[in-house]
Amino acid sequence: MRVIIVGGVAAGMSAAAKLKRNKPEYEVVVYEKTDIVSFGACGLPYFVGGFFDEPNNMIARSPEEFKESGIDLNIFHEVINVDSNLKKIVVKNVQTGEEFEDSYDKLMIATGASSIIPPIKNVKLENVSTLKTMKDGIKIKELLKKEEIKKIVIIGAGFIGVEAIEAAKKLGKEVTVIQATDRILDQVFDKEITDVLEKEIKVHGIDLRLEELASEFLGETKVEKIITNKGEIEADLVIIATGVRPNTSFLKDTKIDMLGNGAIIVDEYGKTSVEDIYSAGDCATIKNTLTKENMFVPLATGANKLGRIVGENLAGANNSFQGSLSSSCIKVMNMEAAATGLTEAKAKKLGLNYKSKFISDFNQTNYYPGRDKIYVKLVYDADTKVILGGQVAGFKDAVQRVNVLAAAIFGKMTTNQLGMLDLCYAPPFARTWDVLNVAGNVCK
Repeated sequence: MRVIIVGGVAAGMSAAAKLKRNKPEYEVVVYEKTDIVSFGACGLPYFVGGFFDEPNNMIARSPEEFKESGIDLNIFHEVINVDSNLKKIVVKNVQTGEEFEDSYDKLMIATGASSIIPPIKNVKLENVSTLKTMKDGIKIKELLKKEEIKKIVIIGAGFIGVEAIEAAKKLGKEVTVIQATDRILDQVFDKEITDVLEKEIKVHGIDLRLEELASEFLGETKVEKIITNKGEIEADLVIIATGVRPNTSFLKDTKIDMLGNGAIIVDEYGKTSVEDIYSAGDCATIKNTLTKENMFVPLATGANKLGRIVGENLAGANNSFQGSLSSSCIKVMNMEAAATGLTEAKAKKLGLNYKSKFISDFNQTNYYPGRDKIYVKLVYDADTKVILGGQVAGFKDAVQRVNVLAAAIFGKMTTNQLGMLDLCYAPPFARTWDVLNVAGNVCK
């Protein structure tokens, strides 16, 4: 059995490693167009901000380690075409330009996603960069070290954009953030939570500009100013963080079903619409645990988990992935926030009969150092009181409380049960009635 995996970052190498362990006799071939494999891009904002300095800390295993396990890993090799009828692919050596064919019995597409570049005039000026690859990270880190680089403009206030704020601020830079919509992180959190997070950003002297669009960069060779629909902004460095798009354009001549943005639609087994072709990671969809819809959620957690499932199934198993609640978290300056399940906006869009409740409380007792505000929002079924979604923001222990909510949603727990859930208590960690108990009890 010859299995070819296209892409060697998270999902691809997770599948390759699992497959080779389960079926050591299989030929497992991986083609990766860069020389970086098993790479965790989630660490990039913290790398450029100087929270750590060794880029290899973001790499789980080296190419040599994978080769030693028996995986035929080919770096600097890009798959540029797939013929699903003949079960053949065309591969290009990106260093020499040479092209050749290879054949497979089963194929996995794990090509990830690339940064979306907005239609901004002169976007290719120097000191303008995305923050998606190792190369991006090293470039930005070196620029941020320079004393003359003082004014940083971040375009986009999603996860990467917001995390880049702290990185630049830690290095003493002046930071401006441009966001096209009226809220930051608006795909993940409802307004009550983003209001809290936006206030935290502004407290730290960040110039947060909402409902503003960049149209042009000015400068002879390096960016000097940004023209927006509301004026001009001086800039020594621009970080573009306006989302990602699946790397699937090379599949346009296949019959693989995709979403409108190019994400490959897969079932709970990681199978595509074409026989013997699987997919996982940031180039593919993932099943929503609650709604069963095919979502594009480019998170490392889902990529690794579905990648593992695909590896098992390529080895002959028939294991299904239990789905995703899109659980995600972020540090916003001194605050932390997380969300799981459905937002109120999503529940409303789906036409569900839901209710929601937003509360503020404290994370622990007042007599132990570290007491601070914590905010919780729950979304739940109006009739059954089954919890559909949860969001928490605070200065301490907010994220771990959302992990409790993720388990509660997966277990179809009601708000009444959450209100009486036997959660841990000690003065440094909670109050006798934890904030999650309080939130559950006020959801009538």
